[in-house]
Amino acid sequence: MKLLLLVTNAVFLGEGMMLNAIAEPLQTELERSPTAIPLNQYRQSLPSTRAQLLQTPSSLEGSLTQAQPAIPTPSEDDTEEEVVVEGQKKPVGSSPVYTITGEEIDKQGAFSVNEVLKNLPGFAINDTGFGADIHTGFYYRGTTLNQNIFLLNGRSINSNINTYHGATDLNTLLTGGIDRVELSSGTAATLYGSEAFGGVVNIITKDPTSGSPKFNVLAQAGSYGRQNYRGGVSGGVGNLGYAFAYERFQAENDYPVPKGAANRGDDGRLFNGDTRFDNYYGRLSYKIDPRNTISLDTYKITSRKGLMYFGFPLQRDRLNHDALNMGLSWRALVGGGDDSIVTATLGFNRDYFDTFGPTQNIFFRQGTLDARGLTARVEHNWQVAPIYNLRYGIDLKNEQFEGETLSNLSQRIRFNEVENRDRTNTALFILNTFKILDNVQFELGLRQNFNSEYGSSLDPSAGIRWELSPEIAIRSSFVSVRRIPGLDQLYLYDTVHGWQPNPNLKPEIGSAWTVGMDVNLSRAVSAQFTYFGNSLSDRLGIVAGQWQNINLVNTNGFEAAVRWQITPQFSALANYTYTDARIESGAEKGLQLSTVPFSVGQLGFGYDHSGWQVNLYASYNSGSRRALFTDAGVSSTDFSPSWLNLDLNARIPIVKNVAFLLYLENLANVSYEKVNRIYQPGLTFRVGVSASF
Repeated sequence: MKLLLLVTNAVFLGEGMMLNAIAEPLQTELERSPTAIPLNQYRQSLPSTRAQLLQTPSSLEGSLTQAQPAIPTPSEDDTEEEVVVEGQKKPVGSSPVYTITGEEIDKQGAFSVNEVLKNLPGFAINDTGFGADIHTGFYYRGTTLNQNIFLLNGRSINSNINTYHGATDLNTLLTGGIDRVELSSGTAATLYGSEAFGGVVNIITKDPTSGSPKFNVLAQAGSYGRQNYRGGVSGGVGNLGYAFAYERFQAENDYPVPKGAANRGDDGRLFNGDTRFDNYYGRLSYKIDPRNTISLDTYKITSRKGLMYFGFPLQRDRLNHDALNMGLSWRALVGGGDDSIVTATLGFNRDYFDTFGPTQNIFFRQGTLDARGLTARVEHNWQVAPIYNLRYGIDLKNEQFEGETLSNLSQRIRFNEVENRDRTNTALFILNTFKILDNVQFELGLRQNFNSEYGSSLDPSAGIRWELSPEIAIRSSFVSVRRIPGLDQLYLYDTVHGWQPNPNLKPEIGSAWTVGMDVNLSRAVSAQFTYFGNSLSDRLGIVAGQWQNINLVNTNGFEAAVRWQITPQFSALANYTYTDARIESGAEKGLQLSTVPFSVGQLGFGYDHSGWQVNLYASYNSGSRRALFTDAGVSSTDFSPSWLNLDLNARIPIVKNVAFLLYLENLANVSYEKVNRIYQPGLTFRVGVSASF
């Protein structure tokens, strides 16, 4: 039998227009359902008992979906929006969940996952857009890439690499094959990994469709050699569904930069900033019977780009990156009812990095890393009783690592080596969700980790949500977190930067917490407010050219998201994040973490009617501490200037299912410093055409 899964729709503002992420206060399951939910299964009605994000009946096809509580089952008098799926209702969470759909991503014009995440509350991402370089920083609630969990269809894609620029690069993961991106925190760390100091990002690819093939294509071109091409097809034959896609993004990025800018060539333009990314995606899904589905998906990335190192002095190094992620999953309704789901997954992830090039034409250095991971996961999601939901399971991961260093510099030749290492990690997890009262929910989780190098650790989590009224709900969460050093930090010399490994490193340990409020003032206005914090001890960093556990960092901050549907055609949004990430020990005690701005924010206004869309965005950044590779006479404690940027985009229908696209960035046409010595060019453009048939 099929189960009614309550779903709240936070509408794509302006009849499907909103180009930014909707902040949703409810907990979604981070794993992909075996089949897409047909839009004609929605039954529209009004929320009556829970504070929810706005929903507009006239724009269901542009809406976001959000799972409602599994407990208790609502009465016939409850007027919730429902969708019929094979599965179970999932409980509301104690920490915010932000979701952005593929439709919104397309309309926003975001070409990479970094472009998608930069506009979500809590994020401060410098490594995106013009001048993107992995040295410039990616932060969520003050934590770095390797202090968060990144999943592809529920499988880890974290490389945990810290040398040779081998960190997970979300600029190379393009958006053409993505159905939606979900961000969660709090007790999600119990389910997906104790290293989620900031949170868990799940990138969910497009599901196969049924019936005859459906095609989509896009082509764009713009300033400084920017080009973007994509094509995809999906369909089905009987119980077998398929989806395949290809996408390329490339840019020369040879725009003028002022004196003192990173990697400024003799001609006054950015040097070595070119990029080329290719993505290949495929997914097969087979419905064995109404209660069992298996699926296989593959994602391949090739990346070729130049590096800048903040350009001190002029850098010519190149980075080649090849990635492959594959997964086979089985999802089943077990027992005689529909209140018990078992999901089993096998996964393989490989990241190959090759950094090479001359330095000042004096000497040559090269570093290669080949990181491979085999994963297995079994999870049981069980609605034990109307007041109790249980999720438990096991995670297995084997890490294999091969690294090679090569340099012809006399003082580094002795460090030339090849390292082969591996280790395993096993984790048992359990997350209990109790409906204490009709309007009070409590979560309690435990994750027991067993690592072949670092032994075992037990990391608890807890959360609570209290719905004070139909308009207001308050929530709070706490989680204990722990990150094991990367195999490269332990064993491999970094000949590019000259960093020594340290086999005596200790794990980074700490805790993270949130306190927040969800407000639904009316059907047209909704808001979320969250105070967040985390404390990280034994933080890893470089001291005298070697990896060390160096200091304590305490982070506190505030994030807000407001949505206003002004009229059926006009809408507005506002996001704001304040992050105070202070170093509490060592030589930099009292300083803000480098390249982490105190404040970032965004305002957006949009119009959507009969296929015509126009959207204006204003983005603000307070500036961040320069910290390293500064110009002569500039202190590492100084901050780069604050900046304000205006962007405009439009969609103009040509014929049915074909549209002309226009994107204008930096309308003020004033070059500004995005982060230490990395500059945004003046006014730039992209134009293109999209079609589906």
